[in-house]
Amino acid sequence: MTVSREVELEGHIIDSGMMQSCFGIIMDLGGSFSVQEFDIGRHKDEESYARMLVEADDEDQLQSIVHELHQHGVNPSDPKDATLVPAPDDQVVPHGFYSTTNHPTYIRHDGEWIEVEDVEMDCAVVVEDGDRPRAYTKVLNAIEEGDLVVTDETGIKVQPPERPRDSGGAFGFMQGGVSSERPSESTIRKIANAIEETKKEGGKVMAVCGPALIHSGAREDLARLVREGYVDMLSAGNGFAVHDIERDIYGTSLGMDTESLDHPRHGHKHHIYAISEVIREGGIEEAVESGTIESGVMYECIDNDRPFVLAGSIRDDGPLPDTITDAVEAQNAIREQAHEADMVLMLSTLLHSVAVGNCLPSTTRVVCVDINPATVTQLLDRGSAQAVGMVTDIGTFVPILAEQLLSEE
Repeated sequence: MTVSREVELEGHIIDSGMMQSCFGIIMDLGGSFSVQEFDIGRHKDEESYARMLVEADDEDQLQSIVHELHQHGVNPSDPKDATLVPAPDDQVVPHGFYSTTNHPTYIRHDGEWIEVEDVEMDCAVVVEDGDRPRAYTKVLNAIEEGDLVVTDETGIKVQPPERPRDSGGAFGFMQGGVSSERPSESTIRKIANAIEETKKEGGKVMAVCGPALIHSGAREDLARLVREGYVDMLSAGNGFAVHDIERDIYGTSLGMDTESLDHPRHGHKHHIYAISEVIREGGIEEAVESGTIESGVMYECIDNDRPFVLAGSIRDDGPLPDTITDAVEAQNAIREQAHEADMVLMLSTLLHSVAVGNCLPSTTRVVCVDINPATVTQLLDRGSAQAVGMVTDIGTFVPILAEQLLSEE
């Protein structure tokens, strides 16, 4: 005896590969299916619709299949209201709580679909009842006793963003690809166009930076992008800010002169001296105001009121007074910043890019640049449909990007 569930798919389900993926999931998990209705969109602006019956040997197997299909945007054809269970204690979620994807998500409540606010992966969904009910994500450590938490997968609709159907527009090229062979300048030109379009739409661009950007000599070009308003927010670690400031005060980055590539006498001490000077001043802003720091990325952030988050790690020297050393506090600061971003440039840092990537919805435009192909692949595989990766030297990428953006002003 078999059990079954009727589900439906809609959108550009053929050319996006969604339908084929769903068929594969069902068969790989030992189930079977029959397509009961199939309406094909015959023009580029027309969507397709399919309704099918999924069958399995038992309820557990069926639930596993439906769970996997749900992550790909397949939903029950007869939706019911979501199941809400109060959290039994602070930081404790009910058994079987729904763990979110990073895709746009909707909760059915009192017969109406409510969009989940601040969607990000690996969170719970909390519903506030009332005249105007709302649903939003919460990380587990933020759950409070009594929160109405969505459990199971009933009454939940996920809509993975579809890949662009053509290459037109500034974002048409952003289709989850990793490039080390395409002509760099043409790809960077398209990235510059995407930044310009984001700014014209009133959006915000966030840069996630690693210390290699400073070591490679791209510091001045990124500082110009911050100054001219092409970068609205910065997320980095203690090391990035330290070496940016070291470069200003001592002309070195990690003890090396980035112009001559020489190692000055006692250069290995410069970064810790730079930290000491900032601590003496009381922070980066105070050091800028006193004239101790006169240039660089952190200087431009302070001088142009661009917010930044410096998240600490166990290996940090110092750290700088501005570095957030509490991991949960740093996550919350990154999360708040990431939710405001419309486009994110991940520049040569795996650690901080993963931290930011975990907080981004799949609809956020992402550009990841690193010399290590594994870094780029790992970041793009986290689920953004509007993403592009480049395997190249960050010291080449940032100056070309700045030239493309600033030469037309």
